[in-house]
Amino acid sequence: MLTTLSSLNIKPITHPLDATVRVPGSKSLTNRALLIAALANGTTRITNALFSDDSKYFAKALQTLGFDVQLNEARREMTVTGLGGRIPAKRAELFIGNAGTAARFLSAFLTLGHGVYILDGEPRMRQRPIGDLVEALEQLGCDIQPLEKAESGKSVSLPIKINASGLKGGKTKLAGDISSQFLSALLMVAPYADSPIEVEIVTELNSKPYVDMTIAVMRDFGIDIKRSGYESFTVPLSTFHLPGTNYPIESDASAASYFFAAPAICGGTVRVENISRNSKQGDIAFLDVLQQMGCTVEETDNS
Repeated sequence: MLTTLSSLNIKPITHPLDATVRVPGSKSLTNRALLIAALANGTTRITNALFSDDSKYFAKALQTLGFDVQLNEARREMTVTGLGGRIPAKRAELFIGNAGTAARFLSAFLTLGHGVYILDGEPRMRQRPIGDLVEALEQLGCDIQPLEKAESGKSVSLPIKINASGLKGGKTKLAGDISSQFLSALLMVAPYADSPIEVEIVTELNSKPYVDMTIAVMRDFGIDIKRSGYESFTVPLSTFHLPGTNYPIESDASAASYFFAAPAICGGTVRVENISRNSKQGDIAFLDVLQQMGCTVEETDNS
């Protein structure tokens, strides 16, 4: 049972640091790995996964759709058996709480199925727009219906009904200034369309490092996309496949940044495990800032 603290005494550190820490896995990488593992052929064990509300709702949705998803929170492992782009359930109602990433990724993923799917969430989730993603999917031949009429001047949001008959493919245009997750969702499902998909970004793309992350995870599972900067992306028809069975999730770079900064303030050394300068996460660039401030940054194989 959770208790509420009225106060918490924090003692200042009066000596140089000498510590090794391992922060939880990245939520963004965990969610991308979950979707791609469900799309891939065969079984993927996602290690060091972050069991956030987002990832739990996402995993539960996959289970509801008929996927074999085994969760071991104590070991921080998620084991997913993918079906090569096929969705077993022909009809499902999915509730994703306040999981914004799950809502966007599932909106695109469900178009690969053959059936009727309803996607809904908490009242707060119903206020978050997904209209640009819906429009981009409709340009690719999808039939998506909002179940509640949007107020004048407002974008489509949950709940939505997806009448799925596979993703046709072709060319689509997408605004990039609302959420980069719209583009990430399209890119990850695109290999399973009936024809190759080309996405043209018609406004400045937000959160470019997260798109780079998506592309990097897709590459880990064997699919490279063609791109022209951040203006257009072309995805070939293919199938995700992971060499081996384990897919390790890096420690969360944003959470790690606090520990990176600690010795800059207190002196000493802090070693953060399970992340490197070659991280897929854009926040790793914080190490460059620390170096510019005069800190020494050393790297090993896994820290």
